Amino acid sequence: MILALNNVSKSFGTDVILENISFHIEEKEKVGIVGVNGAGKSTLFKIITGELSLDSGEVIMPKSGALGYFSQSLEIDSSKTIYGELLTVFEPVMLIEQQLRDMESQMAHTKGEELDRLMSNYSELSHKMEEMDGYSYQSRIRGVIKGLGFSDDESSQTINELSGGQKTRVALGKILLQAPDILLLDEPTNHLDIDSIRWLEDFLKSYKGAVVIISHDRYFLDRVIGKVIEIENRKAKEYFGNYSYYAEKKIIDREIAWHQYINQQKEIKHQEEVIKKLREFNREKSIKRAESREKMLDKMERIEAPENLPDKMRLSIKPLKESGNDVLSVNSLSMSFDSAPLFSNISFDIKKGEKVALIGPNGIGKTTLFRIILSKLEPVSGSVKLGSNVVIGYYDQEQSDLNLNKTIFDEISDTYPDLTVTQIRNVLAAFVFTGDDVFKTIDTLSGGEKGRVALAKIMLSKANFLILDEPTNHLDINSKEILEQALKSYEGTVLYISHDRYFINQTAQKIIELTKDKAVTYLGNYDYYMEKLEENKTEEKTQETVTETENKIDWKKQKEIQAQQRKKENQIKKLENEISETEDKITELDELLDTEEVYTNSMRSREVYEEKEALEEKLMILYEEWENINS
Repeated sequence: MILALNNVSKSFGTDVILENISFHIEEKEKVGIVGVNGAGKSTLFKIITGELSLDSGEVIMPKSGALGYFSQSLEIDSSKTIYGELLTVFEPVMLIEQQLRDMESQMAHTKGEELDRLMSNYSELSHKMEEMDGYSYQSRIRGVIKGLGFSDDESSQTINELSGGQKTRVALGKILLQAPDILLLDEPTNHLDIDSIRWLEDFLKSYKGAVVIISHDRYFLDRVIGKVIEIENRKAKEYFGNYSYYAEKKIIDREIAWHQYINQQKEIKHQEEVIKKLREFNREKSIKRAESREKMLDKMERIEAPENLPDKMRLSIKPLKESGNDVLSVNSLSMSFDSAPLFSNISFDIKKGEKVALIGPNGIGKTTLFRIILSKLEPVSGSVKLGSNVVIGYYDQEQSDLNLNKTIFDEISDTYPDLTVTQIRNVLAAFVFTGDDVFKTIDTLSGGEKGRVALAKIMLSKANFLILDEPTNHLDINSKEILEQALKSYEGTVLYISHDRYFINQTAQKIIELTKDKAVTYLGNYDYYMEKLEENKTEEKTQETVTETENKIDWKKQKEIQAQQRKKENQIKKLENEISETEDKITELDELLDTEEVYTNSMRSREVYEEKEALEEKLMILYEEWENINS
């Protein structure tokens, strides 16, 4: 056990945020903390770090345990370069490194006992350097810089020249390089593109310490964690599995809890009726029997009614009129700023009813492309053509079209003056703004609340072509699920930018990958896109191998390679069979975990889960072996 919380409670005034929260984290365990915005997840992290005091309970950590905390608002103010700032993590290592260099210089001019003493000290210091993994710190820094999406040129930029999002990435990099025993990461993927998120997944899966993550990125959680701690209605509940397992198990648990509550209420009502009847008989024996039943009823452990889930955003979008079949045509589009090229020769088409995700690394120009489509920017060359009867509804991730000085109600009523008070109230209620909430000013709202106001405006616009720039940013998981359902049932056309792969999987029918010199279209969701990327890599490797064979290898060498290839193919086949058998066994255990006899027996459930976890570790080793053979 590396961290434990026992009956932790926290209130702000009369507002109870957390109540009797208890759980523990094991060494090397990867855990996700989930819950709606405002559930108290970040508050929980601040209690663990000591930034906030708790009202009652205790937080237990080994005294020697190092803790690293990445918060959503963490930024760095420094005149150092990115590389220089990350280098500060290794100042103790560099001090030892300098001492070793000094010793080497001294040993070159020292003899006798003094040399023996220096060599002994040198050996001890070298061993300490190895224990600190000090000989690889420069390559580790370069790996983190590249993994978090910085180029070699950017690594020499000073911190004060960076944007807020870039500074946050540097702060994340420092914490990862510090390698504490426990990593607390609050929304670590918010400022990362998809490539960087994939890198972070791999980094955390192989991380030697414990990792506790607050995230609304369901795909990320599925890939990294093995346990979920849900914070809901002030309480905590543990689920032993990834996010998808938790989501399915939660539905079952809620149904079971509800049936248990209803059945107990029926039993209580029945006992109360029997007691009443026995007392009405008004005889000594009947009264004693009534009193006996009352005592049993008083001792009964009452099941609380499952609390209602927090309100969800209810979203329905229907175009006022249909567009033509050709919605958008982009032809040979190029864009640059101050003669610095951003992208060139971009071409693609979007048809009526399509749900399209635009992806690509940060800085490639996705938002710029949107602004060109919206006629807010002029391209260097190329053209953008909208089809007939196309009405655009634009969601700006910065919510720049919101007037911060207006109330929520006025923001809607001023934009759509023909709406009645009742109509506005109904629309805002669909986005969970009720009562006096509608009179809050925009500048007092959280990022998620501003996002819901912006989405409400889009809903009222009756647009038939939605252009959405990071629509899931700042939304909690419940709100994302509602938005997913709305977009899937939406009768118009959608083009959106998103780094949320789970969201893309749920909503996209087509993916357009933007690169510097082209736009590549994939007719499927994110998983399909990844499959095609792997296929393309395999084809490229095959072609490279063929070319090398044709140009460089003589007949005898070719025969040797063919023999090696057959051996390799046999190894691959054997590994693939073992992978298939292991995957089938994991599937069987997943199904077993969902059976009533297992999920109602915590000991059996834990045994099955641990067996499944062991098989998943074995599967990862098999995958690595398969990848090594195929590399």
